[in-house]
Amino acid sequence: MKVLLVDDHALIRDALRGVLADLVHDARILEASDCRHALSLVQEHADLELVLLDLNLPDRNGFEVLADLRGRYPTISVVVLSAFHDRENVLRALDLGALGFIPKSAPREVMANALRLVLAGGVYVPPQALASAETRKAKPVRPLSPADVGLTERQIEVLSLMMRGKSNKAISRRLDMAEPTVKHHVTAILRALNATNRTEAVIAVGELGWQLPPGPD
Repeated sequence: MKVLLVDDHALIRDALRGVLADLVHDARILEASDCRHALSLVQEHADLELVLLDLNLPDRNGFEVLADLRGRYPTISVVVLSAFHDRENVLRALDLGALGFIPKSAPREVMANALRLVLAGGVYVPPQALASAETRKAKPVRPLSPADVGLTERQIEVLSLMMRGKSNKAISRRLDMAEPTVKHHVTAILRALNATNRTEAVIAVGELGWQLPPGPD
């Protein structure tokens, strides 16, 4: 597995390299300290699978880099790292297609668990981004399982793939389902979770602590 670390702090790259070495024994790790070098490496390595991206880069806004990567290289998974992990930044990164947001202040074990989740096909949302009385409008207490909110087995499969960052088109291929049908299921899922978009759905699943099946490969 080939991974690119993009951070201008060598100590952070060293820490991440150690975490990745423990998680993926055959990982080939590339490093860049700025956007220009990072994008050059992405172009050179077509088999790149994962990018760990700092938001605070010296030559370009990290959100712009994230949007660029997701638009030009949709098959590469991107996980954001940042010292600024307030809810607004987390939501923005997830909206732009990041599959996780890891605070730089997180202990090594938390970083490892977050990356393990992403490598398994999940989306990591830091606890700081989950709902609180100060940051979200109060909502009714939700039931404890997908079935309790009325999700069918098919919709649970769709939700599982949504949690892995898959588009409606990708979900339709995975489940051998017409794209309009997928869209209908996504709408029903958002309604059941009282969410207005996919990012809110991801956070809602995190709040509920659901362990969704991995879904078909």
